[in-house]
Amino acid sequence: MVNTGFTTIYWRDMIRYVRFKTLLISSLVQPALWMAFFGIAMSASFDRLTTTVPTIPGVPAVGYLTFMGAGVIAMTTLFTSLFGGITILFDKNWGLMREIMASPVPREHIIFGIALSGMTKSFIQAVIIMVFGLFLGAQFFNGYTIPETFIAILGILLFVGTFSLGFLFLSAAISVSLESPEGLQGIITLLTMPIFFASNALYPIDAFPEVLQIISRINPLTYLVIGIRYFAVGDDFQSIGVHYTATSGDILVSYAALVIFALIMFSVAWWRFKKAVVT
Repeated sequence: MVNTGFTTIYWRDMIRYVRFKTLLISSLVQPALWMAFFGIAMSASFDRLTTTVPTIPGVPAVGYLTFMGAGVIAMTTLFTSLFGGITILFDKNWGLMREIMASPVPREHIIFGIALSGMTKSFIQAVIIMVFGLFLGAQFFNGYTIPETFIAILGILLFVGTFSLGFLFLSAAISVSLESPEGLQGIITLLTMPIFFASNALYPIDAFPEVLQIISRINPLTYLVIGIRYFAVGDDFQSIGVHYTATSGDILVSYAALVIFALIMFSVAWWRFKKAVVT
Protein backbone atom coordinates (compact mmCIF):
# COMPACT_ATOMS: atom_id res chain seq x y z
CA MET A 1 0.00 0.00 0.00
CA VAL A 2 2.80 2.38 0.92
CA ASN A 3 4.76 1.63 -2.24
CA THR A 4 1.60 1.99 -4.34
CA GLY A 5 0.88 5.37 -2.79
CA PHE A 6 4.45 6.53 -3.32
CA THR A 7 4.58 5.52 -6.97
CA THR A 8 1.10 6.94 -7.58
CA ILE A 9 2.16 10.39 -6.37
CA TYR A 10 5.32 10.20 -8.47
CA TRP A 11 3.66 9.06 -11.68
CA ARG A 12 0.69 11.38 -11.29
CA ASP A 13 3.01 14.38 -11.23
CA MET A 14 5.05 13.09 -14.18
CA ILE A 15 1.92 12.40 -16.24
CA ARG A 16 0.65 15.89 -15.48
CA TYR A 17 4.04 17.29 -16.54
CA VAL A 18 3.85 15.49 -19.89
CA ARG A 19 0.19 16.31 -20.55
CA PHE A 20 0.52 20.06 -19.95
CA LYS A 21 2.15 20.76 -23.31
CA THR A 22 2.84 24.44 -22.63
CA LEU A 23 4.62 23.67 -19.36
CA LEU A 24 6.51 20.77 -20.92
CA ILE A 25 7.71 22.72 -23.96
CA SER A 26 8.63 25.85 -22.02
CA SER A 27 10.58 23.90 -19.39
CA LEU A 28 12.57 22.13 -22.12
CA VAL A 29 13.10 25.07 -24.46
CA GLN A 30 13.90 27.77 -21.90
CA PRO A 31 17.32 26.41 -20.80
CA ALA A 32 18.28 25.84 -24.42
CA LEU A 33 17.35 29.42 -25.31
CA TRP A 34 19.29 30.75 -22.32
CA MET A 35 22.31 28.76 -23.45
CA ALA A 36 21.91 29.91 -27.05
CA PHE A 37 21.30 33.64 -26.64
CA PHE A 38 22.92 34.58 -23.34
CA GLY A 39 25.71 32.02 -23.67
CA ILE A 40 26.77 32.96 -27.18
CA ALA A 41 26.52 36.71 -26.55
CA MET A 42 28.47 36.60 -23.29
CA SER A 43 30.94 34.11 -24.70
CA ALA A 44 31.85 36.47 -27.53
CA SER A 45 32.35 39.34 -25.08
CA PHE A 46 34.40 37.44 -22.50
CA ASP A 47 36.53 35.61 -25.05
CA ARG A 48 37.41 38.92 -26.71
CA LEU A 49 38.31 40.54 -23.38
CA THR A 50 40.55 37.65 -22.36
CA THR A 51 42.50 37.32 -25.62
CA THR A 52 45.36 39.33 -24.11
CA VAL A 53 45.53 37.21 -20.95
CA PRO A 54 48.57 34.91 -21.14
CA THR A 55 47.75 31.20 -21.06
CA ILE A 56 49.39 28.74 -18.71
CA PRO A 57 51.57 26.21 -20.56
CA GLY A 58 50.17 22.71 -20.38
CA VAL A 59 46.80 23.78 -18.96
CA PRO A 60 43.81 23.40 -21.32
CA ALA A 61 41.92 26.63 -22.01
CA VAL A 62 38.13 26.55 -22.42
CA GLY A 63 35.86 29.28 -23.71
CA TYR A 64 33.28 31.12 -21.68
CA LEU A 65 30.44 29.16 -23.31
CA THR A 66 31.82 25.98 -21.76
CA PHE A 67 32.46 27.70 -18.43
CA MET A 68 28.95 29.14 -18.34
CA GLY A 69 27.32 25.90 -19.51
CA ALA A 70 27.79 24.34 -16.07
CA GLY A 71 26.17 27.44 -14.58
CA VAL A 72 23.16 27.14 -16.89
CA ILE A 73 22.63 23.52 -15.82
CA ALA A 74 22.81 24.62 -12.19
CA MET A 75 20.52 27.61 -12.73
CA THR A 76 17.88 25.51 -14.47
CA THR A 77 18.03 22.90 -11.70
CA LEU A 78 17.60 25.62 -9.08
CA PHE A 79 14.55 27.17 -10.76
CA THR A 80 12.92 23.82 -11.51
CA SER A 81 13.43 22.59 -7.94
CA LEU A 82 12.17 25.73 -6.23
CA PHE A 83 9.02 25.71 -8.35
CA GLY A 84 8.48 21.97 -7.74
CA GLY A 85 6.41 22.61 -4.63
CA ILE A 86 3.72 24.45 -6.58
CA THR A 87 2.17 21.02 -7.20
CA ILE A 88 1.28 20.91 -3.51
CA LEU A 89 -0.45 24.29 -3.67
CA PHE A 90 -2.52 23.27 -6.69
CA ASP A 91 -3.53 20.06 -4.93
CA LYS A 92 -4.50 22.05 -1.84
CA ASN A 93 -6.63 24.44 -3.87
CA TRP A 94 -8.34 21.59 -5.72
CA GLY A 95 -8.96 19.59 -2.54
CA LEU A 96 -6.71 16.70 -3.62
CA MET A 97 -4.10 17.25 -0.91
CA ARG A 98 -6.77 16.79 1.78
CA GLU A 99 -7.53 13.35 0.36
CA ILE A 100 -3.85 12.44 0.13
CA MET A 101 -3.17 13.57 3.69
CA ALA A 102 -6.12 11.49 4.93
CA SER A 103 -4.88 8.35 3.17
CA PRO A 104 -2.74 5.67 4.89
CA VAL A 105 0.33 6.82 2.92
CA PRO A 106 2.97 8.19 5.36
CA ARG A 107 3.58 11.89 4.86
CA GLU A 108 7.28 11.39 4.21
CA HIS A 109 6.31 9.28 1.20
CA ILE A 110 4.23 12.17 -0.10
CA ILE A 111 7.33 14.38 0.18
CA PHE A 112 9.53 11.87 -1.61
CA GLY A 113 7.00 11.21 -4.37
CA ILE A 114 6.82 14.91 -5.23
CA ALA A 115 10.56 15.44 -4.78
CA LEU A 116 11.59 12.54 -7.00
CA SER A 117 9.29 13.66 -9.79
CA GLY A 118 10.94 17.08 -9.61
CA MET A 119 14.36 15.43 -9.65
CA THR A 120 13.39 13.49 -12.80
CA LYS A 121 12.48 16.77 -14.51
CA SER A 122 15.86 18.21 -13.51
CA PHE A 123 17.61 15.20 -15.05
CA ILE A 124 15.75 15.70 -18.33
CA GLN A 125 16.64 19.38 -18.48
CA ALA A 126 20.29 18.79 -17.56
CA VAL A 127 20.71 16.27 -20.39
CA ILE A 128 19.04 18.65 -22.85
CA ILE A 129 21.41 21.47 -21.89
CA MET A 130 24.46 19.22 -22.24
CA VAL A 131 23.39 18.02 -25.69
CA PHE A 132 22.43 21.51 -26.86
CA GLY A 133 25.66 22.93 -25.43
CA LEU A 134 27.70 20.42 -27.44
CA PHE A 135 25.71 21.43 -30.53
CA LEU A 136 26.61 25.09 -29.90
CA GLY A 137 30.29 24.30 -29.45
CA ALA A 138 30.70 23.88 -25.70
CA GLN A 139 33.75 21.75 -24.85
CA PHE A 140 31.97 19.31 -22.57
CA PHE A 141 33.73 15.93 -22.16
CA ASN A 142 36.55 17.10 -24.45
CA GLY A 143 39.06 14.28 -24.90
CA TYR A 144 37.00 11.81 -22.87
CA THR A 145 36.60 8.20 -23.96
CA ILE A 146 33.09 6.75 -24.18
CA PRO A 147 33.31 5.06 -20.73
CA GLU A 148 34.73 8.28 -19.22
CA THR A 149 31.91 10.29 -20.77
CA PHE A 150 29.33 7.90 -19.38
CA ILE A 151 30.86 8.10 -15.88
CA ALA A 152 31.04 11.91 -16.15
CA ILE A 153 27.34 12.14 -17.06
CA LEU A 154 26.45 9.93 -14.11
CA GLY A 155 28.55 12.17 -11.87
CA ILE A 156 26.77 15.29 -13.12
CA LEU A 157 23.36 13.68 -12.59
CA LEU A 158 24.37 12.60 -9.08
CA PHE A 159 25.20 16.20 -8.16
CA VAL A 160 22.11 17.54 -9.94
CA GLY A 161 19.84 15.00 -8.24
CA THR A 162 21.16 15.64 -4.72
CA PHE A 163 21.02 19.42 -5.13
CA SER A 164 17.54 19.16 -6.66
CA LEU A 165 16.23 17.10 -3.74
CA GLY A 166 17.41 19.70 -1.26
CA PHE A 167 15.57 22.56 -2.91
CA LEU A 168 12.52 20.43 -3.69
CA PHE A 169 12.24 19.60 0.01
CA LEU A 170 12.55 23.32 0.79
CA SER A 171 9.90 24.14 -1.81
CA ALA A 172 7.58 21.47 -0.39
CA ALA A 173 8.02 22.85 3.14
CA ILE A 174 7.17 26.36 1.96
CA SER A 175 4.24 25.24 -0.19
CA VAL A 176 2.51 23.19 2.49
CA SER A 177 2.67 26.26 4.75
CA LEU A 178 1.07 28.63 2.22
CA GLU A 179 -2.38 29.00 0.73
CA SER A 180 -1.73 30.65 -2.64
CA PRO A 181 0.67 30.10 -5.57
CA GLU A 182 1.34 33.85 -5.57
CA GLY A 183 2.90 33.59 -2.12
CA LEU A 184 5.20 30.80 -3.28
CA GLN A 185 6.15 32.75 -6.38
CA GLY A 186 7.07 35.78 -4.26
CA ILE A 187 9.29 33.72 -1.95
CA ILE A 188 10.96 31.95 -4.87
CA THR A 189 11.70 35.27 -6.56
CA LEU A 190 13.24 36.50 -3.32
CA LEU A 191 15.42 33.39 -3.00
CA THR A 192 16.59 32.76 -6.56
CA MET A 193 18.44 35.99 -7.28
CA PRO A 194 20.78 35.92 -4.24
CA ILE A 195 21.39 32.17 -4.59
CA PHE A 196 22.15 32.39 -8.31
CA PHE A 197 24.23 35.56 -8.46
CA ALA A 198 26.13 34.89 -5.20
CA SER A 199 27.63 31.76 -6.74
CA ASN A 200 30.29 30.76 -9.26
CA ALA A 201 27.74 29.94 -11.96
CA LEU A 202 28.57 32.82 -14.32
CA TYR A 203 31.88 34.21 -13.07
CA PRO A 204 34.70 33.51 -10.60
CA ILE A 205 34.00 34.34 -6.96
CA ASP A 206 37.56 35.43 -6.19
CA ALA A 207 36.78 39.02 -7.23
CA PHE A 208 33.71 39.23 -4.98
CA PRO A 209 33.74 41.46 -1.90
CA GLU A 210 34.64 39.47 1.20
CA VAL A 211 31.05 39.26 2.44
CA LEU A 212 29.83 37.85 -0.88
CA GLN A 213 32.71 35.38 -0.94
CA ILE A 214 31.59 34.04 2.43
CA ILE A 215 27.99 33.77 1.20
CA SER A 216 29.07 32.02 -1.98
CA ARG A 217 31.09 29.46 -0.01
CA ILE A 218 28.02 28.40 1.96
CA ASN A 219 25.80 28.54 -1.12
CA PRO A 220 24.70 25.04 -2.26
CA LEU A 221 24.66 26.26 -5.88
CA THR A 222 28.41 26.88 -5.71
CA TYR A 223 29.04 23.24 -4.79
CA LEU A 224 26.76 22.03 -7.57
CA VAL A 225 28.66 24.08 -10.16
CA ILE A 226 32.00 22.79 -8.85
CA GLY A 227 30.80 19.21 -9.35
CA ILE A 228 29.38 19.83 -12.82
CA ARG A 229 32.56 21.55 -14.04
CA TYR A 230 34.72 18.78 -12.60
CA PHE A 231 32.87 16.09 -14.54
CA ALA A 232 32.04 18.04 -17.71
CA VAL A 233 35.26 20.04 -18.19
CA GLY A 234 37.97 18.44 -16.07
CA ASP A 235 39.99 18.87 -12.91
CA ASP A 236 42.54 21.32 -14.36
CA PHE A 237 41.65 24.04 -16.86
CA GLN A 238 41.75 27.79 -17.39
CA SER A 239 38.91 30.06 -18.46
CA ILE A 240 38.37 33.83 -18.57
CA GLY A 241 41.86 34.35 -17.23
CA VAL A 242 41.48 32.14 -14.15
CA HIS A 243 43.15 28.78 -13.46
CA TYR A 244 40.75 26.20 -12.01
CA THR A 245 41.84 23.00 -10.29
CA ALA A 246 39.91 20.43 -8.28
CA THR A 247 40.93 17.24 -6.54
CA SER A 248 38.79 14.22 -5.79
CA GLY A 249 38.80 15.41 -2.17
CA ASP A 250 37.32 18.76 -3.23
CA ILE A 251 34.57 16.95 -5.10
CA LEU A 252 33.79 14.72 -2.13
CA VAL A 253 33.55 17.78 0.12
CA SER A 254 31.26 19.49 -2.40
CA TYR A 255 29.00 16.46 -2.64
CA ALA A 256 28.95 16.03 1.13
CA ALA A 257 27.82 19.65 1.46
CA LEU A 258 24.91 18.95 -0.90
CA VAL A 259 23.97 15.78 1.00
CA ILE A 260 23.95 17.66 4.31
CA PHE A 261 21.84 20.42 2.76
CA ALA A 262 19.35 17.87 1.37
CA LEU A 263 19.06 16.10 4.76
CA ILE A 264 18.45 19.38 6.57
CA MET A 265 15.80 20.41 4.06
CA PHE A 266 14.10 17.01 4.31
CA SER A 267 13.93 17.43 8.08
CA VAL A 268 12.32 20.84 7.62
CA ALA A 269 9.84 19.49 5.05
CA TRP A 270 8.99 16.47 7.21
CA TRP A 271 8.40 18.74 10.23
CA ARG A 272 6.14 21.07 8.23
CA PHE A 273 4.12 18.16 6.80
CA LYS A 274 3.68 16.68 10.26
CA LYS A 275 2.30 20.00 11.46
CA ALA A 276 0.24 20.73 8.34
CA VAL A 277 -3.53 20.78 8.51
CA VAL A 278 -5.18 20.80 5.10
CA THR A 279 -8.89 21.68 5.00
